[in-house]
Formats: sequence, structure tokens, C-alpha cells
Amino acid sequence: MDARDAQLGDTELKKELAATLHARRELGEDYESALVDSFLEKVDQRIDGAVDRRVRRQVAEQQMVVARGSRAPKSTDTWGERYGFGVVSLVVAIPLSGIGGGVAELPGLFVTWAGIVGVNMAWALRGSSALRRRRGKNGDSDWEE
Repeated sequence: MDARDAQLGDTELKKELAATLHARRELGEDYESALVDSFLEKVDQRIDGAVDRRVRRQVAEQQMVVARGSRAPKSTDTWGERYGFGVVSLVVAIPLSGIGGGVAELPGLFVTWAGIVGVNMAWALRGSSALRRRRGKNGDSDWEE
């Protein structure tokens, strides 16, 4: 679905909402529940259609990767997907440092931060096994094209 289709769909959804609100004004509160349910059903159908298209596209991309025998396309991670874990771990580190330092003083603080660093390193290196599998027998990388 490109931007033009999305804009057209949004326009249709706005028209549906306007029609639902107009019908509610004419019919009164007695039919409000049925009108809202009807509108939400249309929204659900739109969401389901969008999800189906995305899933079909991803499956087709994966099938092409398998058929070509090449690696998966480059990741399109957002900033949050790349750095969110680190930011959250630093936020969580504040109370953990207080607890570790308060209970076991300096050794507790060291153990706490060793755990935080270890978890973040494991998160950062989670894809390194795939990198090792992609290396050839002579140690050359096949990542260069």
C-alpha cells in the first residue's frame, strides 16, 4: 500500500466516521452502541487488511531470500529498536545501583554494574553467531558484495 492508497483509505474512513456520527444524531442514543460497533468493525477490517498485506510482503521477501540462497535484507531497525534496550537498562540501573550499594555497599555496586554491563553486551552481541556462520572456510567474509 503506497502513500496514495493510505491517503485514500484515510479519506474513506473519515467519511465513514462522519456518516456514523450523522446517523447517531438522527437516530439518537438508542442506536449508539450498534453504530459504534459497526464503525469499529470497519476499522478492524482496515487494520486486518493492512496486517495481511504486510505479512504477505514479508513472507514473499523471505521466500525470495531462500530461493536466491542469499542473506536476509538489511535490517530496518528504528532508533528505539536499536538503542531502546540500552536506554531502559540505564533507567533500571539507577534503582538497582541504590539497592546494590545500600545492601552490600561498594561490592554490591560492582556486582550490580557487572550484571548490567553483561546483559547489555549479550544484547549487543546477539547477532554475532550469524556473522560467524557467514564466514567462509578461509576466514573471508562474504558480506562484501
